[in-house]
Amino acid sequence: MRYEHYQDLDPPRRRTWMVALPLILFIVVALLWSGAWYYASVTAHTTIDGWRAREASLGRFYTCGSETIGGYPFRIEVGCTEPNAEWRSNQPPVAVRVKDLNVAAQIYDPTLLNIDFTGPLLAGTPGEAPTWAAGWSNAQASVRGLPATPERISTVFDKLTLTRITAANTDAVAQADHLELHGRIVAGSATPAIEIVLRLGAASAPALHPMASEPINGEITAILSGLQDFSPKPWATRLRDLQAAGGHIEIRQARLQQAGTIIVGEGALALTPRGRLDGQLRLTVVGLDRLLAGLNLDRVAAQIVPQKDLDKIAPGLDVNKLSQGLDRIMPGLGGAVRNNSGSIAAAGVAALGQPGQIDGKAAVILPLRFSDGAVFLGPVPLGQTPALF
Repeated sequence: MRYEHYQDLDPPRRRTWMVALPLILFIVVALLWSGAWYYASVTAHTTIDGWRAREASLGRFYTCGSETIGGYPFRIEVGCTEPNAEWRSNQPPVAVRVKDLNVAAQIYDPTLLNIDFTGPLLAGTPGEAPTWAAGWSNAQASVRGLPATPERISTVFDKLTLTRITAANTDAVAQADHLELHGRIVAGSATPAIEIVLRLGAASAPALHPMASEPINGEITAILSGLQDFSPKPWATRLRDLQAAGGHIEIRQARLQQAGTIIVGEGALALTPRGRLDGQLRLTVVGLDRLLAGLNLDRVAAQIVPQKDLDKIAPGLDVNKLSQGLDRIMPGLGGAVRNNSGSIAAAGVAALGQPGQIDGKAAVILPLRFSDGAVFLGPVPLGQTPALF
């Protein structure tokens, strides 16, 4: 009987050990995970310090008012209050600061960084009062890849505003309900190339041009090829290297829409030794008359369009002679005709192009030509672009 009694006591002991085993395993895994997270956080801090030192050697300095590392157990989060950047190697030097910056990465995917930053952003010359300010309701960015070899960078803004600060006042320069900017390395290309995508939602820039005061929606996809390396350097130097290497900008797809005007384009642009744009884009335009009038080019177009092309629209019509004759009868009457001649000139410009269609709407196809900086829409000169280096 005693033998049976002791035999009955063994099974409960074995069951107690089996119950405790999962708990012990959990504690071991938690300790290992904590050690891995701590090692990753130390590595992240060391990487940030190394990156700062490398940037400082190139004349770019980054500081924080205070800095924290957290996110345990599944994330690595680096918080930076009052971040300040000074690019003293730029010409001219630039200083930028925002209110807060937070960078986070999943511990199982450390090559993807998600960045949140709180505005406003202030920019200007180091040691002086800021001359530019930007604000937004929401701003996020992400970076895929290693610091030395990034694969993709994306930035998204909602309710973005850009203002210029002077001693007298603050002037609104541009704003957008939504703005996205994406850049990625094109895999498999013979030479290093970057794909850039810009998306605009209800964007306007009244300070740049009166026509830009109305909201614009659009998307532009471009390929920048011919870059020899991606090492940090001023943009003027990078563009000069691009030109020397025979690089170019390929506009794969571009679409801009403003009220009744729609523009779709594609083509390629290069840089001349003087740093000016050279090349051609193929534009398909809905609302050409509105575009010419908005750019104040309707009268220029009326003077440039040959009489034979106006004859296609209105046989025998000479707008200048007609307006002069009307001025003799009633001063100012000819001016009214000249002011309305833009639509006739636009029709003449359209006659020089090819018929097209966008979203079922009649359009005209015209070349937008860049000749060592000089810009032409069909036969109409638009002006001169500045040198990029």
